[in-house]
Formats: sequence, structure tokens, C-alpha cells
Amino acid sequence: MATAVREELARARYSAMHLEMRDSYMLDDPEFIRWRKGHRADPDDPASWWRPWLDVVREATERGVVMRRLRVVSEPISDYIRYEYDLTFTNVAAGEIVRWLPRSNGRGLLLPLQDGWVMDERTVILHHFGGDGQWTGPGMETLHDQALAERYAKACEAAWERAVPHAEYRPV
Repeated sequence: MATAVREELARARYSAMHLEMRDSYMLDDPEFIRWRKGHRADPDDPASWWRPWLDVVREATERGVVMRRLRVVSEPISDYIRYEYDLTFTNVAAGEIVRWLPRSNGRGLLLPLQDGWVMDERTVILHHFGGDGQWTGPGMETLHDQALAERYAKACEAAWERAVPHAEYRPV
């Protein structure tokens, strides 16, 4: 499923925004299970946590694509969001800019119903998850629809302006 994102990111010229709005995803993820058992990634040992996705991010950011990830979260945060928070240093190390938006700060915002990506305000990749956080249906749906992409980007931008940079966010 991540193939769609990798392909579109390879074509992106200037921007990629990832909107995440769920409080948990795939709770059966082996890395999440390891984290729950006490494993923590060591920021000083990149060889232990670097993964192929981070190569994709680095390649895009090195060619000038601004990659932003916006996480809309409920507070107090769930275990899964704490896991993501603990690993966000890997995203940042690869070149992503990450911000956190507590739902309590989202009053008046109109956000899309689904998580997803918007690339260069021309492509939207929607994520399809069930209530349990598992992929459903097509998993990801790529839409080359500039009007939709512009609306999605506008909504994300409004939320981004209210969000807290990762370096400043302190989860509750």
C-alpha cells in the first residue's frame, strides 16, 4: 500500500503534506508491540532504527520537496500516539517537519474525513482505515484531482497554522 505514496512522492516537485487524525493505527504492528514491552529507539544509533521509508523521505527533501506531517491528537494521548511521539525524531532526522494539533485547539477547523497525503496541490492519496485502525477496502486511494487537492491542502494549511512544532509539543 505504501507503494502509492512512494510513487507520488518520487514525482512531487515542491510539497508533500501528510494528515494523520486517528488516535491509533494497526495495534498489531510488531514495532508498536515491542515499544509497549519497553523497547525504545536510541537516537544516537541510527543504524538500529533507520528504515527504507526514511530513505524515501530523505531523497525527497534533499531534492527540495518540503515534507510536512500533521498529527491531530486527542489529549490525553493514547499509547499509540505516545509511541509515534517517541519515534518522531526519526521522521525529523530524515527531513520531515512534524507538528501536533490537539483536538481541543481545532475549534472551527474543517478537516477532511480521512487521513491522507496531498502532493503539490495536485494529488490526494486517501487512507482507508476501519474503526480498529486496520487498513480496509483499497487501503489507499490515489486521486489526481487538482480541485480536491487544493481543498485538502487549504484545510491542512489552516490546521498547520494552529499546530505545535514537534520540538515544542509536550504530550498530555
